[in-house]
Amino acid sequence: MTRASNTRGGPVTLSKEGLPDWLEPVVRAVETVQPLQLSRFLPPEDGAGRQSAVLVLFGEGERGPELLLMERASSLRSHAGQPSFPGGALDPEDGDPHTDGPLRAALREAEEETGLDPSGVQLFGVLPRLYIPVSGFVVTPVLGWWRVPTPVGVVDPNETARVFTVPVADLTDPANRATAVHPRGHRGPAFLVESALVWGFTAGIIDRLFHYAGWERPWDREKQVPLDWRS
Repeated sequence: MTRASNTRGGPVTLSKEGLPDWLEPVVRAVETVQPLQLSRFLPPEDGAGRQSAVLVLFGEGERGPELLLMERASSLRSHAGQPSFPGGALDPEDGDPHTDGPLRAALREAEEETGLDPSGVQLFGVLPRLYIPVSGFVVTPVLGWWRVPTPVGVVDPNETARVFTVPVADLTDPANRATAVHPRGHRGPAFLVESALVWGFTAGIIDRLFHYAGWERPWDREKQVPLDWRS
């Protein structure tokens, strides 16, 4: 079982060995969740869409379990200004998108965007591939345990506005939860944390993952947050 991962073409593996006990509900959820339990948007059957991956990285900070997030630069063409998981499109050198390609891509993108040291990350699970219609990305969420934390921050301001961690306790706090309402009528879960509004694909993954892990607490789904028309 390999704990350190290599983004430069070496083997990248999944391992559940030595994970903290509090991650066990997440591991169980990853092993059992079905695609339609995560999203109604699944990859097109004709194979269309750009293959990509995101890193859902759990760490442990001063206030307990936490997630690593970043805010995308406002100048980007896709999902500008949105808080998100580190990630992006697969490169040819990442390998097969149906095997270890997403694992390598998730780590590579996280390193490029946040300065994360991949050698301190233990990948332990992969969620079903999902689709983001607005951008045409087919996304594989890759889950990891930040076994050896290292400093992170903005690497390229043209891509990333900021990098931050959010305690799981804040994400599950009903006071920080709301329903985001897009001007076009779309509705979805949202989190108001760390001076940010987390919504869209990222919020959907957090919402469903925490639900099936048994971490969700009852919250007011009638509490609405309108999204800016440019979102």
